[in-house]
Amino acid sequence: MSDTLRKPVRYGFLGPAGTFTETALRERLSAMAASGPDGVGEEELVPFGSVEVALDAVRAGDVRAAMVPIENSVEGGVSATLDALARADQLLIIAEQLVPISFVLAAPPTPPGDPGMPVTHVRAVGTHPHAWAQVRGWMAANLPEAEHIRVSSTAAAAEALATGPAGPAGRARSSGDSGPAGGGAGEAPAYQACVCSPAAARDHRLRVLAEGIEDNRGAVTRFVLVARRGRLPEPTGADKTTLVLHQREDRPGGLLDLLEQFATRGINLSRIESRPTGEGLGSYCFSIDCEGHVADERLGEALTGLHRVCRHVVFLGSYPRADARPIPVRAGTADDDFVAARYWLRSLRGG
Repeated sequence: MSDTLRKPVRYGFLGPAGTFTETALRERLSAMAASGPDGVGEEELVPFGSVEVALDAVRAGDVRAAMVPIENSVEGGVSATLDALARADQLLIIAEQLVPISFVLAAPPTPPGDPGMPVTHVRAVGTHPHAWAQVRGWMAANLPEAEHIRVSSTAAAAEALATGPAGPAGRARSSGDSGPAGGGAGEAPAYQACVCSPAAARDHRLRVLAEGIEDNRGAVTRFVLVARRGRLPEPTGADKTTLVLHQREDRPGGLLDLLEQFATRGINLSRIESRPTGEGLGSYCFSIDCEGHVADERLGEALTGLHRVCRHVVFLGSYPRADARPIPVRAGTADDDFVAARYWLRSLRGG
């Protein structure tokens, strides 16, 4: 097929446009393009309204893969993603991306000569709950009376201000110009300002009232690229594996049985969280990230042990770490150590 007839490869992300998730996807695609011919080509980025819908599009083959947030350095795991991945039959994580997080407080722009509403007059702020949690201290110090209005994403909050009557798109429509977001009449959001990324404020031409309002400088959100099950990424020596573990029964020492499968084989856990299974009150599974690749002997041995002691093990993929940091291997847990131990046991059995 000629280049003129080749369709762009579609990738999904948790939208709308302007989210940190879109930033993560663009950065990952750039890295893939730079790594070799498999990543080169024209891409179409498709926003989705929820993690579930984005993953459903991957299952259906509507997109090659989807980028979704999974963990934040301040708030921990993203519940919607963890729960969706726990039910993610036919899907695998194939890559991760880390994005530094910084927020601005933004409002609709004002006409020339109009200084606009002072920051202190803001009475309601729209943003995603995870973003609000990361600016709570700044809000308490600067806007203690402001109400948080929950919005599906930081970019959606910015978009609503831009398309409402006071925003640039809303004013363009009222003057007869369709503007960049032309269409029907916009509705005024229930807030006067939003917390969003600098990129979203810029893209929607909002007026930035305050910059760098995050409470934790250096905050990072981790995103994962999810595709349909297929060939796993090759091991690199700096890999991560994601699992969901279901206990056979809730009993004293049950979690210890799971953790010992990793500890005795020298495998470090980088994240462990309990999530409700939905099967009843008190029924939980464990979402885990561990260091290593399923092709590693020590992790393979751990998985066989987990399969023995767990009711159900969901393997969600082995993929390169975003920071490319090599994993230290403790003495006695290298691949050669496990292979040598198997040969020794075989010799005892007369094999």
